Amino acid sequence: MYFTGDKKVFMIPVKLKVKEGARVPDYQSNGAAGADLYAHLESPLVIEKGKTVLVPTGIFIELPEGYEAQIRPRSGLALKHGLTLLNSPGTIDWDYRGEIKVIVTNLGESDFVVENGMRIAQIIFSRVYKGDFIVTEELMDTERGHGGFGHTGI
Repeated sequence: MYFTGDKKVFMIPVKLKVKEGARVPDYQSNGAAGADLYAHLESPLVIEKGKTVLVPTGIFIELPEGYEAQIRPRSGLALKHGLTLLNSPGTIDWDYRGEIKVIVTNLGESDFVVENGMRIAQIIFSRVYKGDFIVTEELMDTERGHGGFGHTGI
């Protein structure tokens, strides 16, 4: 954990192993929270409407213990083409060493073609806090209580 340069951006070290031809994730702006992940394909991949595919990225990561990576959809692909990630956000635990692959589903009106090198998702890093579960017979009352799932109206 460290700051980098005069930008004062909080960073964690993330080691990468990259397959030949795969792209390293990158940030599209100084204020971006997520770095873009790129498809690593031998040939274009068609995602038929209503279908789900696994898109490889060609990268493997090593996170510091106590951190996770979250894989999230890209808003432009969601809005313009109906593409989203089924397990969003997908969690990559600090001890996972396999290739990062993205579960993409097409909720759009037509088939979508993923090309090699296309930005398909984003990756965000987060500190993990584990719960110390304490079993009890009662929980403290609050004004909200059991209200949920729209109990306050639209």
